[in-house]
Amino acid sequence: MSAIREKLSGAGDLLLRPGRVLLPEGPRAGMAVVVRAGMFHRVDTAEAVVRDHPELAPVDLPDHLLMPGFVDTHTHLTQSLGKSLVFGEPSEIFRRIWVPLEGSLDERMVYLSAKLAALECLRGGFTAAVDAGTRSEGHIGALVRAAREVGLRSVVGFICNDLGGTAQIPEPDVILRQAEDHLSAYRHDPLIHPSLAISIPEAASNGMLKAVSDMAAANGVVFQTHVNEHLVAVERSLVARGRRPIEHLAHLGALGPQVLLAHSTLITPHELNLLRETDTAIAYNPVASLWKGNAVAPALQMAALGIRFGLGTDGTRADGFRLMDAGEGLQRAGFGLATGDSSCGGGWLWLDRVTTGAAHAAGLSGVTGSIAEGLAADFLLVDLDRPEFTPSHDLMWELVRYGNRDQIDAVFTAGQLRLWQGWPVDWDARALLAEVRGDTAAAIAKAPIQRIHPVSQAHRGLGHYQ
Repeated sequence: MSAIREKLSGAGDLLLRPGRVLLPEGPRAGMAVVVRAGMFHRVDTAEAVVRDHPELAPVDLPDHLLMPGFVDTHTHLTQSLGKSLVFGEPSEIFRRIWVPLEGSLDERMVYLSAKLAALECLRGGFTAAVDAGTRSEGHIGALVRAAREVGLRSVVGFICNDLGGTAQIPEPDVILRQAEDHLSAYRHDPLIHPSLAISIPEAASNGMLKAVSDMAAANGVVFQTHVNEHLVAVERSLVARGRRPIEHLAHLGALGPQVLLAHSTLITPHELNLLRETDTAIAYNPVASLWKGNAVAPALQMAALGIRFGLGTDGTRADGFRLMDAGEGLQRAGFGLATGDSSCGGGWLWLDRVTTGAAHAAGLSGVTGSIAEGLAADFLLVDLDRPEFTPSHDLMWELVRYGNRDQIDAVFTAGQLRLWQGWPVDWDARALLAEVRGDTAAAIAKAPIQRIHPVSQAHRGLGHYQ
């Protein structure tokens, strides 16, 4: 395997001849791809590719699947230092844990947190991720630098709150000027794709919500916000504005194909129609529902209505295979069992919504998400010579239910090998882990975090389960 790694790490074009390639229509044998200048230059039958490129020595990978990298449609790269502090906590942990933690991070800790999270993304097969924006004061450049160094394609949100929820709240005209600067700074970046964000609709005035959504549409970027995730947030919106969050965004004219709404778990039939009519996209975060949510987004109904959605982690755990399993599993438990639906979308739906469909929801459909000529060479080499895939009768379902990140041998973004068997090939991840371990305790101690429960060992000693 070390010889294969050396071939994959070399400079110049690559001609890869895997056992199977996962194309938009499904897995196919007898295919080959040429990677050139960070792109898929050629995707065709192995016979045709080898014939037309005699100058390239094929890298044979008979036991591997070449598949698109996963796209995480919703995550938080600057929350990795908190991780299990939120386990077992009641909903709206962002108010008591994430806002205080992120707001207290200095530039160096933002960098370390984002680099650790980006590494976890790649280890889990995510070659692209949509970051909802850091609430730390003025350190978005540190987040970008970390993501770029690791090689994670990132849609990076710039938070435009003018009513709260971040470390600092500038004047509205300053926010909009900074938003324009953010879009300009990364407009042509090969790995960083700018986005605009408002944490939750109640964190911004009506004028700001509309202005930011319009700016995103005019610039061809994504506007992202969290909506209808928790009952208390829906009720606050009803009390303050007389409408549920999605209804309020629709009333302002702030929905549209440029919009990516995270969660949307507590959603009415009327709101589903609003999403469909405006072509608004959704980030379906099943693990977040399992860990701290009030409900499960009706993803199957969204699919039936033609509502665009992709799978997102919400910063929970970075394993694209387990994310697909959770996405399908929650739909089966929440809706399929009651209706006798034994397929719940089929394996192909979940593969699509963490690759091609996710890229579409994230505003990256012309960039990544598929093994197709002209797209960025963001892909995985998955080892199929494993007990879980033997014997293989239905690879698409097997990837959803048997796949795991330890089966990923290689992770590429922009045509460059970034990880081999879980570890970076060109930088010292062990040193990063040591640095994070050494400095996180102090960062957590100074953050004004409010936890309801102690850590597990102490909580267990209390003798109750609440």
